[in-house]
Amino acid sequence: MTDAADFNAFNRGVIAEFRANGGKVGGPFEGAPMVLITHTGAKSGNEYTTPLVHTRDGDNVVIIASKAGAPDDPQWFRNLVANPTVQVELGTESFTGRAHVAEGPERDRLYAAQAALMPNFDEYAGKTTRVIPVVVIERA
Repeated sequence: MTDAADFNAFNRGVIAEFRANGGKVGGPFEGAPMVLITHTGAKSGNEYTTPLVHTRDGDNVVIIASKAGAPDDPQWFRNLVANPTVQVELGTESFTGRAHVAEGPERDRLYAAQAALMPNFDEYAGKTTRVIPVVVIERA
């Protein structure tokens, strides 16, 4: 199996566990605030569901396009920029949302808030030269 196939199989397992357990998962994400984002491919037009950790900013869901500090942005981020309408699964709740990329002080504040709860995000920032994008999802 390729790395991409392994990653996709891992994500499918996390998604199934999330849906079977009201938004709770075990393994490396046990206790982490998880969300599922269903987004439309920028080029393919296909729908994809991605499990991500998140924080909240009021009623908004905040996700970080860290890709664990990789030099490039994750595909899900490029999809959200091209097609910002998403389906959000948060615990047992599901709703349509609209994503936007936070900039400047808003981005910095939201990134710091997530890093305060999950220090590995500071590590990710130290591993890359790119400014890691922060995405805010508002209910549509």
